[in-house]
Amino acid sequence: MALDATFWVAVSFIIFFGILIYFKIPQKINSILDKLISEIKNEIDESEKLRTEAKTLLDNAQKKLDTAQSESKKILEEARKDSDKLIIDLNDKFHKSSEIKKNLAENKIGQMKEAAIKEIKDASIKVAVESVKKIITTSVDKSKLDTLFQKNLDETKEELKKINS
Repeated sequence: MALDATFWVAVSFIIFFGILIYFKIPQKINSILDKLISEIKNEIDESEKLRTEAKTLLDNAQKKLDTAQSESKKILEEARKDSDKLIIDLNDKFHKSSEIKKNLAENKIGQMKEAAIKEIKDASIKVAVESVKKIITTSVDKSKLDTLFQKNLDETKEELKKINS
């Protein structure tokens, strides 16, 4: 039997694997691979935990954002309602104030009108009395004059009472 190169390759291959097994290289490689696998699994688990935490945080943030948006909508709606009420109230107050001022002005005008009429009446009566005095003093004697004056004075008082009432 001739020993050719393939035989020696086979023998060297078997010796090589024998040495590897003798020094427990496959077990070391296996333990290194197991260690790497467990590290990768740990990293995957940790990344999964981080992803879960991130999702939870994202959900919480989204809920807070939704709550904040709904609260801001409520606040804006209430502010609109309040401003509308305020505008209506101010408008009502303005109209009431103008109505009161209008009534006061009308009352003042009425009082001034009554005062002016009274002054005109007083002046008219004074002029009439003075005129009657002059007419009577120039045309009638003293005794008739006193009687006529008293009579006219009484009539004038009666007329004034009727006018003022």
